Amino acid sequence: MTQAQTVASTAERHWAGIIADGVSKVALGAGFAIGATRLDAPLGVPGWLLVTAGLALLIGGGIELRYVRGRPARTYIRLMIGYDGCWALATLAGLLVAWRGGTAGGEVWLGYQVVAPLALATLLVAAAPARPDTETAAR
Repeated sequence: MTQAQTVASTAERHWAGIIADGVSKVALGAGFAIGATRLDAPLGVPGWLLVTAGLALLIGGGIELRYVRGRPARTYIRLMIGYDGCWALATLAGLLVAWRGGTAGGEVWLGYQVVAPLALATLLVAAAPARPDTETAAR
């Protein structure tokens, strides 16, 4: 395999991962919105919060997919690393609240699901467009 083939293969994997990330947000958002009445009790949160988180994830994932050809992979990867790192922290915070006997663990976790996808989408929309000579050639 030549170096050019290796670079192209790596770029294709990055784009596949970026698309999968957007699709997973859309699927999770649909699941939250559709299953709100069944998930509210097990998560200990009001149904409206699940619906709100679902809509935020649908919007965020949709924007990720909309801009997949228009933003550099490097921008996507940086945003995804930040998003996922903070997701892990929000999950740990929610679990700690629940383990300590608090009742707001679900709200902490779902609150992140409301804010983060919209923040990621806003940063993605505001990001500089991909340069056609470098980004689209790799796709």
